[in-house]
Amino acid sequence: KNLLPLTPLTFSPFVFNSEGNECIIASAKHCGECIQAGAKCGWCKDPAFLKQGEAVSTRCDELQSLVKRGCNVDMIESPKGERKILRNKPVTNRKKGGEKLQPHEITQIQPQKLNLTLRSGEPQTFDLKFKRAEDYPIDLYYLMDLSYSMKDDLENVKNLGTSLMQKMSKITSDFQIGFGSFVEKTVMPYISTTPAKLLNPCTGDQNCTSPFSYRNVLNLTSDGKQFNTLVGQQQISGNLDSPEGGFDAIMQVAVCGNLIGWRDVTRLLVFSTDAGFHFAGDGKLGGIVLPNDGKCHLEDNVYTMSHYYDYPSIAHLVQKLSDNNIQTIFAVTEEFQPVYQELKNLIPKSAVGTLSANSSNVINLIIDAYNSLSSEVILENSKLPSGVTITYTSRCKNGVVNGGENGRKCSNISIGDEVTFSISVTSKGCPNEGMSDTIKIKPLGFTEELEITLNFICGCDCQKVGINKSPLCHSNGTYECGDCRCEDGHVGRECECSSNDVATEDMDRTCRKDNTTDICSNSGDCVCGTCECKNRDNPEERYSGQFCECDNFSCDRSGNKLCGGHGRCECRVCVCDLMWAGSACDCSLDNTTCMASNKQICNGRGTCDCGICKCTDPKFQGPTCEICPTCPGVCTEHKECVQCRTFGTGEKKDTCEKDCSYFTLIKVKDRDKLPQPNDAAYPVMHCKERDANDCWFYYTYAVNNNTVKEVHVVDSLDCPAGPDIIPIVAGVVAGIVLIGLALLLIWKLLMIIHDRREFAKFEKEKMNAKWDTGENPIYKSAVTTVVNPKYEGKC
Repeated sequence: KNLLPLTPLTFSPFVFNSEGNECIIASAKHCGECIQAGAKCGWCKDPAFLKQGEAVSTRCDELQSLVKRGCNVDMIESPKGERKILRNKPVTNRKKGGEKLQPHEITQIQPQKLNLTLRSGEPQTFDLKFKRAEDYPIDLYYLMDLSYSMKDDLENVKNLGTSLMQKMSKITSDFQIGFGSFVEKTVMPYISTTPAKLLNPCTGDQNCTSPFSYRNVLNLTSDGKQFNTLVGQQQISGNLDSPEGGFDAIMQVAVCGNLIGWRDVTRLLVFSTDAGFHFAGDGKLGGIVLPNDGKCHLEDNVYTMSHYYDYPSIAHLVQKLSDNNIQTIFAVTEEFQPVYQELKNLIPKSAVGTLSANSSNVINLIIDAYNSLSSEVILENSKLPSGVTITYTSRCKNGVVNGGENGRKCSNISIGDEVTFSISVTSKGCPNEGMSDTIKIKPLGFTEELEITLNFICGCDCQKVGINKSPLCHSNGTYECGDCRCEDGHVGRECECSSNDVATEDMDRTCRKDNTTDICSNSGDCVCGTCECKNRDNPEERYSGQFCECDNFSCDRSGNKLCGGHGRCECRVCVCDLMWAGSACDCSLDNTTCMASNKQICNGRGTCDCGICKCTDPKFQGPTCEICPTCPGVCTEHKECVQCRTFGTGEKKDTCEKDCSYFTLIKVKDRDKLPQPNDAAYPVMHCKERDANDCWFYYTYAVNNNTVKEVHVVDSLDCPAGPDIIPIVAGVVAGIVLIGLALLLIWKLLMIIHDRREFAKFEKEKMNAKWDTGENPIYKSAVTTVVNPKYEGKC
C-alpha cells in the first residue's frame, strides 16, 4: 500500500525533432547504454525491427519515434523508476499537558524512510511533511566568557537557572539547562605565563582564578537551583588580548555530547561574551600550528588540548554544529553585535541578540532568539552520490510557494503549523556503478531525519535473460534484447567475423550495388560483407538499405519542411499522411478550406485544388471565389424590384410584375421583425436603400434551404422630417440684431479710444508750453535802443 502510483506509458502524435535527441546522439550499442542516455529513450528489442543497413544503435530512440517506425509498444524496453515508502509514521498531534511522551516518541517529519529507484534523467518526486510539535523538550547550554570584563555579567547569570526555568515552562514542560565557561588558550601571548599571573591574572587587589581554555561546569540538568549554586561559585579570570578563545569551547560543547548530556531534542547553545573571537590560524601566535581535530578532549570537565590544537575554523564549526543538531544563540554586547551578525550569516540556524551592559536582559534575549530560530525550518541533505541532484519546493503558510535555494526553507512557523516540501531526486547515467546508496534529509537543528535508499537502473530486463554464446551470434556473443552483443575481437550483425577480417576484396564485392565502384553507395562501411551505414551530423537523418542507397532526408520539401511536414521520407520518396498528397506531401485533400459561406465549394464558381480555390469565373476572386469587385451589390441589384413591389414606386413600377416576380416578398411592421443572421439557418443580407424622395426603406435578401429567394421588407418608409420655419426665421432676425448691436458697440469703443488719445495729446502739448500766460506771444515793442560804441560812460 506504500507503493506510489506511476504514470502509465502513453504516446502522443510524433514529429521529428532534429535537435537534442539524446537517445540517438548516445549511439548506444546495447540496451543498458540506451536507457542511461535519457528518460525519454527506449530500446526496441524486436528482432525484425532494423532495416537492412541500419546500425544496432538505431534501436535506441525516443518512444514515440520507435512506435512510428513500427516497433510494437510491447517490444520496447523503457524501465521506469519508482518510489516506495518504508516508514510513514504520522506527525505527532499532542497538546501541552497531555500525554507524556519520550523524545524518541515525538514525530515532526513524515515520512521517515523511503526507497527510490532512479532511472537516468527521470526525477522521482515525493512530499516531506514537517509539523512543529507542541511541548517539545529543550536542552539549553549556557557558555559564558569569564574574562575580567564580564565580572558584572556573572552576578546576573548566577540567578539565571531558576528564572529561565520559569520562563521556559511556558514553552515546554521538559527543559534542561547546563553551564560552561571559557577564557583563552593557556600559552603566551594570550595570557601571561609568569607564576604570579598564572595564579591570579588580574591586577591590583582583584582576586581572580587561574586562566583556562574551557570548563564544563554543569551538565544538562532539570535542576535550576543546582545551576544557580554552581554558577554562584564561579570566579572571573583574565587574559592579555581582546579576542577570546570561544571557538575552542563551542567545538568541545558540540562534540562532547555524552559528557555534556545532550538528548535527542531541541539543542540550544547560548554563547555569551563581550569580545571578539580567535579562529583558525591565530594559534600560530602561540606556536600552535596543528589544525583542530574536531574531537572531544575533556578531562575532569576541562579542555586539555588547547595548547596543542589550533582554534577551529568557522566552516569546521558549522559542520560540527550541524552534525550534532545544535542551534546557536550569540548573546553579545552592542559593540560586537555587527561582528557576530556576520558570523550568524555563515552559521545556519543561529541567532544574535544584544546583551545589556550587565547581562540583565539575557532571559528575554534567549526567549526571543529561541522563538526566532524555531519559527524557521531549513532542510539540508547529506552528501549526494556523483551524478545525483536534488531540488526542493516549499509550500509554506498562507499559500506561499518557494523554489530554488529558498525552496529549502519556510519561515514564520508557529507551534502546531504544518508545512510541506516537494523534493525531487534525479540521477544522470549510472551513479556509483549501480550500487545502492543512502542519503539523509533533515531539518536543521532537529534530530529527526528522512533516510532515503537510492537504487539505480543501469540495465534492461531483457539483458537478464540474454543467451551467452548463442548460436544466433555464431557463439561469439550474447543474444540479448533482439540483437547480438559481440565479444571482443568479433564484429558483424551476428558476430560472424573476426575484427581482423573485415576488409577483404571478396567481402567488399558484396557491398557494391550493380557492380559499381562505390562501396555502400559511399554512405557506409563494408563490415563482414554487409554494409553498415554511416551516421550523419544530424542524428535524425539516416542512411538505410542493403547498399545504404536509401535515406530519410533527400525527399522533396515544401515550405522548407521535409515532405511538407505532412509525411515521412522513406528511401528518398515521401510517404504522405492521410488527407495529403503530392511529391512533397503539400497537397491537402481536405476541402474545408475551400468552403464558401454559402456551404458551396469555391462558391460554385471554381475548383478546389490542394485546398486552394481556383476560380473558373474570371469575375470572381478570393480564397473561396466570393469576391466580385465588378459585380453590383446584392442590395443594389434588388433595390428597384423591392421598391416597386412594396411601395409601387421606382424605375420599374411599370414593369414590376414582369421583372420582379423572381422572389417571395414578406412584409413586416418594423426593423426588429426582420430576420437576423444568427437566427436563420442560411445566410441573410441586410439592406438599406433610399428612394427619389430621400426616404429610406429596409429589407433583407436570402436564399433559403429550399433555394427559394426570400425578401423581408419593412412596409413603411423612413422619410426625413421637413424643416421648422419659425425657429429658422427667429434665428436669422436675432442674428441680424445681435450683429448690429455688436457693430455699434465696436464703433463706440473705437470712438472712446480715439477721444482719449486726442485728449492725452492735448494735455501733453499744454505741459510743454514755455511762455507766460500774461503776454501775447506775437507782440513786438516799437522802441529801439542804440548804444554808441565809443561811449565809455564818462561825463
